[in-house]
Amino acid sequence: MAETITLEIDARTLSVPAGSTVAAAIARASDNAGVLTRRSVGGAVRGPLCGMGICQECRVTIDGRPHRLACQTLCTPGMVVITARS
Repeated sequence: MAETITLEIDARTLSVPAGSTVAAAIARASDNAGVLTRRSVGGAVRGPLCGMGICQECRVTIDGRPHRLACQTLCTPGMVVITARS
């Protein structure tokens, strides 16, 4: 059985396979509205685009640190992620 990691995304507990990025965990936790990581200054819904950290559309708050790149951050046990949904 593959190792899993438990973390919290927008006050929801989720288990993901070890080695998953935060962006993948958010996608796994996503409802039919799609992956939402933040909103632009104008209020438009934003989400992962490039998967390389260049576009910075996947920014979230991780363990109290804002503007972390979800596509470049691996999940760790007990991690707390806050997206624009919160």
